[in-house]
Amino acid sequence: MKTFESLFSELSDKAASRPQDSLTVGELDKGTHFIGKKIMEEAGETWIAAEYEGADRTAEEMSQLIYHLQVMMIDRGITLEDIYRNL
Repeated sequence: MKTFESLFSELSDKAASRPQDSLTVGELDKGTHFIGKKIMEEAGETWIAAEYEGADRTAEEMSQLIYHLQVMMIDRGITLEDIYRNL
C-alpha cells in the first residue's frame, strides 16, 4: 500500500528519470496550468462523489486529487517538509 510519502518519492523519481511512457512526466511537461486544471477537476469529482456516490468512490477521487496535488508540488519545487510545516 502506498503512503503519501511513498507516492511523492515515486513521482519525484519519475520526474527525475523521465520514463517515456510516464503519465506523470507527460503532466509535468504540460505545465502548471494543465496540472491546476486537473486539480480543479479532481476536487469537483471528490465533492460530487462525497455527496452522491459513497465512501469508496469518494476515496478513489481523493486519491486522484492527492496524485495531482503531488504532481503540482514537484512542478513548483515544493517538498513534503514545506507541506508539513504548513499543516
